[in-house]
Amino acid sequence: MSEVILQCEALSRIYEDGDRSVTVLENVALTLLAGEKIAVVGASGSGKSTLLNLLGGLDNPSSGKVLMRGQDLSTLSERALCELRNAQLGFVYQFHHLLPEFDARENVAMPLLIGGMPRSEAWRQAAQMLERVGMAHRLSHRPAQLSGGERQRVAIARALVRRPDVVLMDEPTGNLDPHSAAQVLALIDELGQDSACFVVVTHDPAIAAHMHRTLELRDGGLQALV
Repeated sequence: MSEVILQCEALSRIYEDGDRSVTVLENVALTLLAGEKIAVVGASGSGKSTLLNLLGGLDNPSSGKVLMRGQDLSTLSERALCELRNAQLGFVYQFHHLLPEFDARENVAMPLLIGGMPRSEAWRQAAQMLERVGMAHRLSHRPAQLSGGERQRVAIARALVRRPDVVLMDEPTGNLDPHSAAQVLALIDELGQDSACFVVVTHDPAIAAHMHRTLELRDGGLQALV
């Protein structure tokens, strides 16, 4: 039986807006197994990005809990949570969020350097991951010198360079032309053969079709699509 990597139980997120409360997520449950890929779909404003932020420990639930390999994220100190995010979680957003003053290899090496790896080894592993995503010929190029699809591939390499247990993607093709989006989709397919599990928020049916499961956020709840 596959190992449970990420789990949330009775997860709710309520925002206070003046004198009223807005419930974005209510009693959400999710179990993610090693190597599993799931798509999360839903209308704009349904809470998809909020769910990713909670799963990644970037936001705190109003109630319920998120477990990473059985560890309740809410029990961790801020330092321990930062270490967990750097080592066990990979994040890919619609906009790449690469550091403009650094080249592709330096951007990808950043999580390794933050984790204390010697620079020479971090650069070697960063170059290796960039080669895997088809960017070996762009190691010394800064983000402004790359196309949208190339920047997104660098962002994916950065998310995966520490070989995280979970990769969280928020509309990874939403800002790309069809050709670049197809490249990212092929990359997700390839990398999905590893043991990492993926949670991909998307409006793109082609992305959702390549996941093992598709779940829809509606009225604050998460339900499987048949």
